[in-house]
Amino acid sequence: MERYHPRRARNEILSDDEKLSLLRGGDHVTLALCADDDPYVVTLSYGLDEANRRLYFHCANEGDKLEFIRRNGRACATLIKDNGYLETRCDHDYESLVIRGRISVVDDLDEKKRALRVLLEHLERDPEPIFERNIKDDRSYDGVTILRLDMESIVGKKYIA
Repeated sequence: MERYHPRRARNEILSDDEKLSLLRGGDHVTLALCADDDPYVVTLSYGLDEANRRLYFHCANEGDKLEFIRRNGRACATLIKDNGYLETRCDHDYESLVIRGRISVVDDLDEKKRALRVLLEHLERDPEPIFERNIKDDRSYDGVTILRLDMESIVGKKYIA
């Protein structure tokens, strides 16, 4: 697949540190899936596994996302940091990422445990009460599906006047 480039090269975020900073600071992405010529888009909160270049998501044990993923493991996600509309300039201050990769369901219990911890530590100041309330033993993990997006490419773009 040809790599996407912003039309204005000066707007491209080239620094991996800047891209990772956006991922660290974000809490949701919009995920695009497709099976045959049937598209599906959904916004999900995520956890960043920086060391392995992965995003983890949680969802119900059945539903459209899982059907689409079973049919086609390719995915594209966007993250947008909206810094606001610039009134009287007809412009917008933003930073965004387009992330492409493979998405799959995590079946391994050890990875599922680690992934849920990554996700909750990314989203919560104190994830322990959530674990204490919801995770009583290993069977508790049966009640949630964990998805893993292995990020193959990340293209960034930002507003530059």
